[in-house]
Amino acid sequence: MIILASNSPRRKELLRLICPTFAIEPANIVETVDKNLPLPEIPAHLARKKAAHVRQSHPDDIVIGCDTGVFINNMMLGKPGSDRSAFEMLRLLSGKTHRVITGCALYRGEREIVFSQVTEVEFYPLTDEEIRAYIETGEPADKAGAYGIQGKGALLVKQIKGDYNNVVGLPVALLHRKLQLLTDSK
Repeated sequence: MIILASNSPRRKELLRLICPTFAIEPANIVETVDKNLPLPEIPAHLARKKAAHVRQSHPDDIVIGCDTGVFINNMMLGKPGSDRSAFEMLRLLSGKTHRVITGCALYRGEREIVFSQVTEVEFYPLTDEEIRAYIETGEPADKAGAYGIQGKGALLVKQIKGDYNNVVGLPVALLHRKLQLLTDSK
């Protein structure tokens, strides 16, 4: 059985492209990291912690942990805690290119595969009114970087370089190939 250690509706939808049936068991962990860990390594580190936590209860199953971060100016933008925070994040991303990094960790027994996928996203220059109107949609509330490319946030994006699904939260093409490594070698 495959177990997704996430309750993200976007990840559930994307994982269905690879396998129609799987279980959901969110990893209820404290998402702390060593302050000396390089920023681009944080998503893979957190994905590993989530998958390892769930694996404890399911040692014979394939467990998938994921974490997505938005990176700009040597900062990692998480989910905004308020509309003001969302406004500040979107203002920071306005007219600039940032990186979205999704880390994935797969476990099956003692086997572990950990990887990251990077996508560059460029935003159009945004007016304060455009930012406020987008925040009023409610979309930014639970999204890293305060936007969802699969929703109205698509209107903010000028271009992307890399895997679109990675920005949504799950690099399905690469994940599919990594899962094959675990399922082909039982």
